[in-house]
Amino acid sequence: MRGKRFWADPYQTELATRVSRVEGARVWLLDTVFYAFSGGQESDSGTIAGRPVRLAEKQGLDIVYTLDADHGLAAGDAATVAIDWPRRYRLMRLHFAAELVLEVICRRFPEAEKIGAHIAEDKARIDFALPEAITPQLAAIAAEAQRWVDADLSIVSAFSDPAAERRYWELPGFARVPCGGTHLRRSGEVGRIALKRRNVGKGKERVEIHLQP
Repeated sequence: MRGKRFWADPYQTELATRVSRVEGARVWLLDTVFYAFSGGQESDSGTIAGRPVRLAEKQGLDIVYTLDADHGLAAGDAATVAIDWPRRYRLMRLHFAAELVLEVICRRFPEAEKIGAHIAEDKARIDFALPEAITPQLAAIAAEAQRWVDADLSIVSAFSDPAAERRYWELPGFARVPCGGTHLRRSGEVGRIALKRRNVGKGKERVEIHLQP
């Protein structure tokens, strides 16, 4: 794969490219705007040459897409990749909100160990190994994360190691964090957030992040 355009421009929703390889229902592309599940962020939804993508998976530094078995595509075929933009944008907003909350929690609870995360279209969650309940500080955590959102700062997103495709995001004055997801241009795009705490077992805390209307 020559180019993952979702990094160069995560706001691009459509791309004319070519099929590079086909194995049954599985298809590889020369270039793509279609993000595959990684780092807890769910895959995009969308189509390749008008065929719905059923599954998008990372395969080393490549991405393989599973279509219906009768897709009819062959290596060398021209194909337009299109994503569901409203879904992508909500994932981007929730992803960055979750990253902000994660950084705030780790600063307030240095002993907290992240043990899981999931970014879906309706909400995001972060799981921690933590011996104490996070509830007494939840409102303060939400307020601090919201301040960084409301500051509407420019978000830098770039490679730290291009050959290995390692990337990061950076919010000036706040943090620089390794992350290969799709990121907003500005923190203010997140909007209003709300946090909920879930108890998922002894010594474990789950914080859910929601976008408010």
